[in-house]
Amino acid sequence: MFLHMSPRDIHMAQTGVIYHPIYMKHYTNDHPERKERLAAILEKIESSNLDLEFITPKPATLDQVETIHTRGYIEQVKTMCEKGGGYLDLDTVVSKESYNAALMAAGGVITGVDEVLGDVDNAFALVRPPGHHALPNRGMGFCIFNNVAIGAKHAQKRGLGKVLIVDWDVHHGNGTNAMFYADPSVLYFSVHQSPHYPGSGRAKEVGMEEGEGFTVNVPIPRGTGNSGYLMVFEEILKPIALEFDPDIVLVSAGQDIHQRDPLGGMEVSTEGFMAIAEVVKKIADTCCDGRLVASLEGGYNLAALSDSVIAVLRAFKGETTEMAAGEDPRTSERIEEVKAAHRPYWNCLK
Repeated sequence: MFLHMSPRDIHMAQTGVIYHPIYMKHYTNDHPERKERLAAILEKIESSNLDLEFITPKPATLDQVETIHTRGYIEQVKTMCEKGGGYLDLDTVVSKESYNAALMAAGGVITGVDEVLGDVDNAFALVRPPGHHALPNRGMGFCIFNNVAIGAKHAQKRGLGKVLIVDWDVHHGNGTNAMFYADPSVLYFSVHQSPHYPGSGRAKEVGMEEGEGFTVNVPIPRGTGNSGYLMVFEEILKPIALEFDPDIVLVSAGQDIHQRDPLGGMEVSTEGFMAIAEVVKKIADTCCDGRLVASLEGGYNLAALSDSVIAVLRAFKGETTEMAAGEDPRTSERIEEVKAAHRPYWNCLK
């Protein structure tokens, strides 16, 4: 159960929720990634009594999107949408308004970055389409533009030189992984179900050239629950992140690790989301004055999705759980593989 703290007990953070109605106009028919996802979250927020500040984003500019994606690909998406829609790949559908929604989704993360440099402590961008599978020259896996990657580039333009990206989606964020694979200024951390779509994200994928050691992939087995995830966050993410000492933390918040999600095979409970979000918030509080922006990725059971987003928002506000890491032998084995792969790069693992 949640341990709710009163404002007298702790400082309650000012948390922003970034949303725009155009996200609902990215029509995907009966696709798992559908507008009802956001409707369910908004309804749950309305009944939660959480003190949140709703923020309206601005669309990303072409220049901002081009920090990550090629002009040819951006034009391909725009043209396809102008013609009424189509498929970028077997899984990734676009409709008439999808290009504008995708610009606003990237703009949602950009707005989050700007807001945590201003009046709010942290923010959750409730965006769609999602982004972490999108590559520089193509969309895939329900994703059009890579929202978090574009947000990372914007953060650096705003003077936040070192960016930590935490990706807890059930699927490996192959797009984000590829974009920063040789970049030591962005630490990309992904914990994901393996084997699973898209098939990338092995423990030995640690980055290349100057970026070697700055990509941390933690592939964990199907059926991993709260204990396993907390072990990963406490034993790998936390020490490496504190040593990296980021200027901002971005989260690819895929809520499809929930035990009720139809597209994943993990066993994380609603409270488990609060526990892992709490670890991430502590990293942001320790390293970068709490600057933390999450962006919605996956999550396809509407009740589980909305419940887990509320749990993350509660953690961002400063509420805590009493959940602690337990023992998970299968996950321990994977953790040791990751530690071995990264020992040459991080003093905290030596």
